[in-house]
Parts: sequence; structure tokens; C-alpha cells
Amino acid sequence: MKVGLLTLHRCINYGSYWQARCLLEGLRALGHDTRLLDHRTPRLARLEYRCALDPLQPHPSPRADRPAYARKVRRFAEAVDALPRTAAFSLDEPGHPDDFDAVVVGSDEMWNFHHPWYAACRLFFGEGIRARRLVAHACTFGNYPAARGLQSEWTRRLLRFDSISVRDHNSRDLLQQAAGIECPLVLDPCLQFEPGPASPAVRGPATAIVYGHSFSSWFQHAARRWARHQGLRLLSIGYRNDWADEQWLDPGPEDFAACLAQAGSVLTNFFHGCVFALRFGRPFACEDSPYRSIKVRSLLRHLDCGDRLAMEGAGPRALAAALDHPLPLSLGQRLAECRAASHASLAEALQPDRAVA
Repeated sequence: MKVGLLTLHRCINYGSYWQARCLLEGLRALGHDTRLLDHRTPRLARLEYRCALDPLQPHPSPRADRPAYARKVRRFAEAVDALPRTAAFSLDEPGHPDDFDAVVVGSDEMWNFHHPWYAACRLFFGEGIRARRLVAHACTFGNYPAARGLQSEWTRRLLRFDSISVRDHNSRDLLQQAAGIECPLVLDPCLQFEPGPASPAVRGPATAIVYGHSFSSWFQHAARRWARHQGLRLLSIGYRNDWADEQWLDPGPEDFAACLAQAGSVLTNFFHGCVFALRFGRPFACEDSPYRSIKVRSLLRHLDCGDRLAMEGAGPRALAAALDHPLPLSLGQRLAECRAASHASLAEALQPDRAVA
């Protein structure tokens, strides 16, 4: 089929890029002629650039970091421009420029009503899409809690989908409670389709990767203490963390994946920090944070890895234990089962006689 993929592919974020690319390549591997719906909206692009060049808000980034962050922005643009895309269009204009046999919405936070600039985008809920089949795969409401419910206008739009799957328990609960939609829980495309790095990227002797920003002081101290005890250097990738030994602010998406693939361990407070650690089988510890708590906790629950969540009350020994111990052997079987279920869900969703519950 001719398939359009509608996602947040131009976010200057490693997880957003890789989930888009993995789902795109996964759909193409299934034999579908798939392209990204290339939405480019100037007012949203300005917000993306502002955040990318000063990512530690509300704390200002050092001005000396600006050139590196600018290089990072350019590398993301180059990576996205290398992917199959439609003609560009704006989210401020109705519809999109092509007709498709199917449009797949997802994954990422397409439906997060708390997103700082993509919230309540009607196109992401299917409005104006021209396709014989409308599918949502691995979508999420992000940090919008199920207890808030949905207004009727959004429920009506969601009921137009022929098939919906989600990547976290909160989104599944919200759809069931607010719209009576029963949908499967599937993996993020980065885990479902297994991204592979193109070339080595680890710099120097560092084997412990820090991915994220705005870590709490207790996590920083515990991480430094663990690294000193292990004789390791901490490499912060993508963002500045002054408590790390080295900063690598401007890797492109390929370098990011290669770096995580070769890491000895991962310290993160990002959802996709956990995803890539799991994908490459690396021990990791993730600090909980309000914005990402819902999706991180759901992922770790789904894959039986709750011991990787670093909580201040558990103390530094718990963080050290998570980083020192390899992921359980049972994880491989669990991932294989979840991948098979995710593949089956997507393949079934693209069948012409499949309808949403």
C-alpha cells in the first residue's frame, strides 16, 4: 500500500528521530511504499530551535555551547532530509498534500494535551487526513493522565480511527475509560524494529553514558560516587551535565545510536535513554521525573525492569546496583514476545477489514 507516516519527525530529539525512522523503515520492510508526512510549520520550528539552542531551560545554557548545539540542529536536519518524505506542508493549513491507502499516526507524544507546542493538533487526531485507512500505532498521551478524561470532540476524532495501539498503560486506560476503545499495548518502534548504529562513535575511554539533563543533586552525587568507585569517566551526550567528566553536545542521530550501543552502562532521565539501553542490552539507571514519569514507569513495568528506576529514597546503593548488574537474561525472551505482538498488531491494523474496538 501507499502509506503516509504522521509523526514528530522534526523534533530535535534523538528519541523522536529514531522512533520515526524505525517505524518508517519497519513499514517499508513490510512492503509498503511509505513516506513521512513532512509537516514544517515556521512558528513551531522557531520553538524547536529555541529549545535546541538553549535546552536546559529554565536554567540558561552557557553561550559557549551555542555553536555545538547549532551543529546538532544541522545534523538533525540532514538526517531527516535523507528520509523518504512528502512535499512539505504546514500544520496551520488543513489536510496534507497527498492521498494514501493508509496513514499511520505515531508513535511519540502525538496526543499529549500537555505538550508545550504540539498539544491538541487536530491533524494528529485524524482531522483532514485523506486515506482509506487511518491507523494509530504506539501512540501516547505523554504526561496527560487518564484521570483527566477526554472532551467529546477528541473522543469523536479518535473513534474515526480504524485501529489504535498505544505504548503505555496510561494511554490504554484513557482510551478505554473515555472512549470505550480497547487497544493493545505495543513497543516503541525503537524497540520493535531494533535500530542499528552505522559506525563506532564512543570517544575516549568513557563507557558510562549520561543522557538527559536537569538531574537532581542526589542523582548527580550518587552517579559520581559510583563512577569513581568503578574507575570510570562519565560522558554526557547531547546535553551539558557539568557533573560528568566529558561533554559531547553535538552528535548526530547515528552517532547517538552508536554511542549507546557501545556504552558499558547508561544513566538517564529520558524515556528513550531507557529504550536504547534496553535495545542494546546495557545496564542502566533512570531517574524519575514529573514530565516523563508516566511513560518511563509504564515501559519498565511492561518489560519487568522496575529495579532500574532510581529513587532518592532508595539511596545511592540502589543506583549502583542497577548500573553494576546486567539486565536479566529473561529480558531477551520478554522483548521477543513483545516484538512479535507489536508486529502482529501493526500488520493486522493495516488489513482493510480491521476496525477499531
